Amino acid sequence: MSSDPDESKGMFTNVKYKSRTNVYKCKISNVYICEMKREELSNLAAWHDSVSLSNLEDRRLILSELEPLLRNLGPLFELSTLGHSYESRPIFKVVLGSGTRRILIWTQMHGNESTGTKAVMDFFNWFENPGNQQGLRDDLLDSCTLCVVPMLNPDGAERYSRLDSQGIDLNRDVLEKKAPESLLLQEVLKTFDPHYCFNMHDQRTIFSVGLPPTPATLSFLAPSEDEERSLTPGRIKTMEVIAAMFDSLKDVLNNGIGRYTDEFYPAATGDNFQRMGYSTILVESGHLQGDYQRKETRKYTFLALISGLAHIARGLKVNFETYFEIPNNEKLYLDRIVKNVRIGKETGDLGVYFKESLVDGQVQFKPTLERFEDLAKYGADEIVSGDHLTFSSREDAENWLAIEFI
Repeated sequence: MSSDPDESKGMFTNVKYKSRTNVYKCKISNVYICEMKREELSNLAAWHDSVSLSNLEDRRLILSELEPLLRNLGPLFELSTLGHSYESRPIFKVVLGSGTRRILIWTQMHGNESTGTKAVMDFFNWFENPGNQQGLRDDLLDSCTLCVVPMLNPDGAERYSRLDSQGIDLNRDVLEKKAPESLLLQEVLKTFDPHYCFNMHDQRTIFSVGLPPTPATLSFLAPSEDEERSLTPGRIKTMEVIAAMFDSLKDVLNNGIGRYTDEFYPAATGDNFQRMGYSTILVESGHLQGDYQRKETRKYTFLALISGLAHIARGLKVNFETYFEIPNNEKLYLDRIVKNVRIGKETGDLGVYFKESLVDGQVQFKPTLERFEDLAKYGADEIVSGDHLTFSSREDAENWLAIEFI
């Protein structure tokens, strides 16, 4: 377990950080907070809109699409093979930077969760071509050493499955270590000995924030180390990074950021890495209205990753209690709601959830009847009237949905 290079400095007071071009000085209570300046974030968003890799736009991302991009990385990057999956697909490791703050990032430990991988590839692209943000790029390279494992679960990615080819959830295999992919992740954890980890995931459309509910486009979590959800020093360090990310993004992603449940999961990767002393930031990329390929979510994930790394690189302390200002994730969002429908003798609202499945190599979204009840407290991408609709059974309603929302 690594100690933070800045731990000996304690809590900063009356501190300002001077970069090559800007002075960052923002005060909250008695602690100075350094989040990304609005201009920096705006420039990064504009860069992403104009430069992001256009060949990674499908929801499904597999190794045969990713590997050529990794092998084409420039001299800033050190590419190596960490090991192989159960079905002998290579799992790659990319190292860049020369700083004292070591940061481990892994993506797609669930094979059907590709947004983090795409954001990381945009991140690599930005390092090679930072536009007018070269100063920020150089700060990250000088202050940090990054070790990235893109696509930890290439077998699951091939199947568009959460699980690996043995049917194992890698995010629940940290203790038993049945999967070779789990062993590889723990091997790199021990040899690289990071100060921080970023665990990149996708979450379902159903996750929402606030009232009326809006999609949770990004959600963050500082995992618990015990059932009591104790505020240990490691969790507080993690909360500080998330607080900085939230402060940076809350104005550009209005009402779209949630806080994932911090219930302790004894077999979960993040909870155990946190308990082992590695501050682990969970990033969940979610839905944005109409963005079923998650192209916009990918941009916000890219911005979140850079804002978190910028905070770590600049080494200032944040009021960790800002973490608790992030609203809790709820499950109050659906893809479609059809109001005032009759099924048999009952009247209610149809709550439609688009179930993802792989058909002939393409991800398809099949409308399924998730709920039939009064859905007044739910939000959805589209809410339509069903005043004249009557169905004999739920199956009859499901058949209509398959035609209406295909």
